[in-house]
Amino acid sequence: MTRFLVGRLLLLVVGLLVASIIVFATLRVLPGDVAQIVAGTQSTPAQVEQLRQQLGLDRPVVVQYLDWIGGVLRGDLGRSLVTNGAVGPEIAQKLAVTLPLAGMSLVAALVLGVPLGVLAAVLRRRAGGAVIGFVAQAVAAVPVVWAGMLLIALFAVTLHWLPTQGFPLDGWDEPGRAFSSLVLPALTIGAVEGAVILRFTRSATLAVLDADHVRTAAAIGLTRTRALLRHGLPSVALTVLAVLGVQIAGLLVGAVVVEQLFSLPGVGRMLVTDVGRRDITKVQSELLVLTGLVLVVGFAVDVVHRALDPRQREVGE
Repeated sequence: MTRFLVGRLLLLVVGLLVASIIVFATLRVLPGDVAQIVAGTQSTPAQVEQLRQQLGLDRPVVVQYLDWIGGVLRGDLGRSLVTNGAVGPEIAQKLAVTLPLAGMSLVAALVLGVPLGVLAAVLRRRAGGAVIGFVAQAVAAVPVVWAGMLLIALFAVTLHWLPTQGFPLDGWDEPGRAFSSLVLPALTIGAVEGAVILRFTRSATLAVLDADHVRTAAAIGLTRTRALLRHGLPSVALTVLAVLGVQIAGLLVGAVVVEQLFSLPGVGRMLVTDVGRRDITKVQSELLVLTGLVLVVGFAVDVVHRALDPRQREVGE
């Protein structure tokens, strides 16, 4: 297990390093002069050149990267090219919206996907199982924006149950309003991601139902459903856990879109705004933070999966 942890930690570090290089290089090859955009259309060439020197954009690209990544290692994500404000504290403030949204979306996806996936497998030869499977395929194919608009029409416009726009100015100092403002966005992401989890859960449950130990339990008097619940759910849970490592990335991508749709002041909305302003210092730090979150969650899922799955421990040994 120690060797496994060291190996995964090395992969995590290498992944973050490669991601930082890709993010930095990609933003530098985008068309347009950042200094010109920041200076404005009324600025003279001399003013643009002076601003370029002040921002350090005239230095070699390698030097700019080393300065940025060195600051990241010290906990300094740089300063905005547009506002000159510190990037780190602003990202931390926005994460107070994005992380709860992602967490609530994950809970919604699991609550919708796992029970319905097991039920669809148990009812696989009945009409109910076919209906659940068809609906899951349809929902998984729906873009997040469409799902959000449909839920807004149902829960906000028709039923008037939930708010559709914004987040309290006092943030989580008003926990009730803050939580209610994230319910509909979380359901939007959770419904789409939950449909994907449902399909994986159904496939895993079908494989468990045909396993020898479940058949043996059924042969000695248990029903297939009771045999599954008593002896097969751990295997299904491991499959769902493995899928979550991939779905977390989908949750964060969905958050970027949903924050725009519901006017939530999270990292996703800030990222879209900063891309439009060509504030590359903020954009590269925001992308690195989001990538780091995905990689860290994937690392945690791998470790938990390894600890819980005896088959992987035996292979490692």
